[in-house]
This record gives sequence, C-alpha cells and structure tokens, in this order.
Amino acid sequence: MTRRAGFAALIGEPNAGKSTLLNRMVGAKVSIVTHKVQTTRTRIRGVAIEGDAQIVFVDTPGLFQPRRRLDRAMVAAAWSGAADADVIVLLVEAHRGITEGVERILEKLGELGKHRTVALAINKIDRVKSEVLLGLTKQLNDRFAFAQTFMISAEKGYGVDDLRHWLAEHMPEGPWLYPEDQIADLPLRMIAAETTREKLTLRLHQELPYQLTVETENWEERKDGSARVDQVIYVVRDGHKGIVLGHRGETVKAVGRAAREDLEAFLGRRVHLFLQVKVRPGWLDEAERYGEMGLDFKDGA
Repeated sequence: MTRRAGFAALIGEPNAGKSTLLNRMVGAKVSIVTHKVQTTRTRIRGVAIEGDAQIVFVDTPGLFQPRRRLDRAMVAAAWSGAADADVIVLLVEAHRGITEGVERILEKLGELGKHRTVALAINKIDRVKSEVLLGLTKQLNDRFAFAQTFMISAEKGYGVDDLRHWLAEHMPEGPWLYPEDQIADLPLRMIAAETTREKLTLRLHQELPYQLTVETENWEERKDGSARVDQVIYVVRDGHKGIVLGHRGETVKAVGRAAREDLEAFLGRRVHLFLQVKVRPGWLDEAERYGEMGLDFKDGA
C-alpha cells in the first residue's frame, strides 16, 4: 500500500465558500462559517483521509484589496499558504463570475502557478443555469491552464467527493503527516477563540467584528473531565464594549452560551466558558495580537 500525504490550499475571494468546503471535506467544523466576509484570519488546517491519502487543507483568508495592517497580514498569509501547498484550489462563485478580485487572483496565479498544480472549483452552482456555468468555465480556463475543473456546491455537498478524490490522487507519495484521528492542527486555545469570534460575528453589527479579537487566556483541565476556559474579547472603543455586552449583558451571555455549546460538541465533554470584554484601542497595531491569530505582524507593514 502506497501512502500519500500533502497540502491543498483553498484560495478565493471573501465569502467564496472556502470554509464551508473545508468543513465539508473534513467532515467536522474546524473553520468559521458566517455570512460575513473576511471571517477566516488564520491558515486553519483541516485533515481529511481519502483512501490511502491524507489531505491537509490550508483554509486561507479571503483574498481582497487590503487597506489596514490586519488586512495586509491576512492577504500575505493567504498567498503564503498557497505558495507552500502541493495543490491549489481556486474557488469562484458561479453567480458572481469573474469579478475584479478574481481578476487579481488570476494574475497572481499566473506568477505563482507555473510550478504548481492548480484546480478550479466553481462553487454555488445551484444558483445559475447550466449555460452560464459552461460559459464561465470556458472563460476561466482560457485565462489560466487549470489542471482540472470541478462544479460544486460546498453547502449542499454536490461534487465535493469528486474533488476530494482528485486531490487525494495528486498528493505526493510519503507517510501521513498527522495521526489518523486528528482533524485540525490548531491548538485548542485558538479553536476556542475562533469559535467565540464566530458567534460574535454572527450577532453583531457588520462593521464591529473586524475591530475585535478574542484570546483564550486560560485553559484548565478539571478532575471531572471538563475544561474551564477563560477568554478576553478585545475591542477598540468604549462604545464597542457596550455593544458586545448588550443590555444587562444579554449579548455576551448569548454569545458565550452558543460558543460553549459548539465547543462541547467539538470536544465531546463539558466546558465552562467565561468571557470578559476589555477596551484595547491599539490592538490592531500590536504584534502580540497578530501572533495569537497565527499571522505575521511584519506582513502587515
């Protein structure tokens, strides 16, 4: 039996469905999925087994025009993840077609993709008619020599098995990189922080989530098998603190409850989650905060 193992990078615009596809491929929720853009800040790796192959997915932040230091660090992380991968999968939304963002990605792939195997996955195919799909497929393949094109719906699962099987065949021969039962290589502290940030992103006003971050300050394993998790939500303004707390603390309580339920399902045991909200005006310019998110502070310069 010849084993295979390697890295597959999922790239695309914000909201293209990368996190949904990763979670579908892995069969567990390891990446934040929300209806808001730019929710994935770190290169989360999910591990999938397909036959004799182990595919390690790098779920990169969405590629967009960066404006702030955090944006620039996220985009640098995305391209770094793609450059390090054995196979790159570009996700394009069927109903949006070739946007300015996709144009920029295609240009960059032209530089990067000469020595890489790059597949195209046209996502959300249930939103358009077949003739539109065929036209978009031709346009994109005229622009770049994709090794293979897949028509998928990450949300509904259409075409995902075919993509995973193809990726398995294109992983290099070699021993597996992770134990068979491991689905993500993020530390539990970061998974917990990302889980809480997802719940905040879903509940709060559109602009606020990108100006807050969550850090797991303490993780204590208890004798009864449960875990105590203490987290801090950092915001940049006093007004934001009030929004996160909500009337009589109702918002932060609801966020904590939803995050705790997700963590308990993920870990398969009880979790005692405690949240604090602190104002830290300059966190967007603190190297330490970037390190906590798995980003390189220098990439944002």
